[in-house]
Amino acid sequence: SRSSVIQCKPGGNCPSRHRGMTRQLSPLSVAEDSAAPILELQNRSPSGICRHSRVERQSRSGEEGTQTHTESSSQEAEGQTRCQSCTSTFLKLIWRFLIILSVSSSWVGTTQFVKITYETFDCPFFMTWFSTNWNIMVFPIYYSGHLATAQEKQSPIKKFRECSRIFGEDGLTLKLFLKRTAPFSILWTLTNYLYLLALKKLTATDVSALFCCNKAFVFLLSWIVLKDRFMGARIVAAIMAITGIVMMAYADGFQGDSIIGVAYAVGSASTSALYKVLFKMFLGSANFGEAAHFVSTLGFFNLIFISVTPIILYFTKVEYWSPFSAVPWGYLCGVAGLWLAFNILVNVGVVLTYPILISIGTVLSVPGNAAVDLLKHKMIFSVVRLGATIIICIGFLLMLLPEEWDEITLRFINSLKEKKSEDHADDITDSSIHTRSRSRANGTVSIPLA
Repeated sequence: SRSSVIQCKPGGNCPSRHRGMTRQLSPLSVAEDSAAPILELQNRSPSGICRHSRVERQSRSGEEGTQTHTESSSQEAEGQTRCQSCTSTFLKLIWRFLIILSVSSSWVGTTQFVKITYETFDCPFFMTWFSTNWNIMVFPIYYSGHLATAQEKQSPIKKFRECSRIFGEDGLTLKLFLKRTAPFSILWTLTNYLYLLALKKLTATDVSALFCCNKAFVFLLSWIVLKDRFMGARIVAAIMAITGIVMMAYADGFQGDSIIGVAYAVGSASTSALYKVLFKMFLGSANFGEAAHFVSTLGFFNLIFISVTPIILYFTKVEYWSPFSAVPWGYLCGVAGLWLAFNILVNVGVVLTYPILISIGTVLSVPGNAAVDLLKHKMIFSVVRLGATIIICIGFLLMLLPEEWDEITLRFINSLKEKKSEDHADDITDSSIHTRSRSRANGTVSIPLA
């Protein structure tokens, strides 16, 4: 069917339902109507197409901006995490360094203060007794730290009973106080007293070096008494310690004050080793609170039962001072305070850091004392004494090797070999690829030989 077209004359009125050009379509023209949207899109002006593409571009740029913002935020988060981990690692290293420095400085200060006190006050047992009494303050200092840091604070009596479990399930009784505290208190007093006697005969450097032999004696006693694991490296370290002791005694020809001082220092190291082995045997491992309780108990035992010894030595004129005002209380308090700080740092350091750091701080007291003796006292070290000191320190460091040091070393060597072989294989692959590329560029083919 044809479509009828109605034309309006100029100036005439067109029908209201037909404005402009209209078409009357037959049923067959439905297909043409269905194509109307396509026609409309095709007949649109270029500005409409530009607007549509502009919208698409804006949406795409918005998605890309969102993705870029997400990636940048994730990268910033990773950077912050890395910075925080680096900061925490740096702070841990600083903390461990400060622990080592504090342990070494306190031990060097104690040794040097004793040497200064000897110039006006020659009473080593009284100094030992007076310094040991200060151990009573270890548990109150620990409880003060507990009140300052713990979220759930406990009363002093409750905390004291909790820490008393180091003596057994029943806590601290009078029987256990006498049975467990007496031998350890005697060993503690002997260790410090012999150390002070050695400082009267030898230099601070020699005594601190000889005292480092206690690590070798601990290993030997633990191997014999506690049936600990046998380690060849520690046997070598023990032999080196004994060699250093013999060389130190030989420095002055096995005579005079030198051999007596070496005997005192070795005796101090031996009693210290026996103290540690017996503590491990009867009391086992202890946390900081239990260790603080035990050290304070030793101070109480020293004040109650050992106070009679300096009185006897005073009236027998073995350790006599007169008048009473002539006692250098300032130096004595300095020795006791530094000794107390050393004991607290040792117990705190073992809990908060690694025990190896405390051992390193102890062995660093040897060069520390050597520096003080050289700069202040103008000491001249003989070759034999210097060699003995170095041998003892090397043996001490060998004692710090872990029990699985051989397995760790083998694993490390194998990992290095595997890494080296992988790098070698990568180099061979890169060189072969380079050779093929060059041969192709030259128009030749490289044939691998069988």
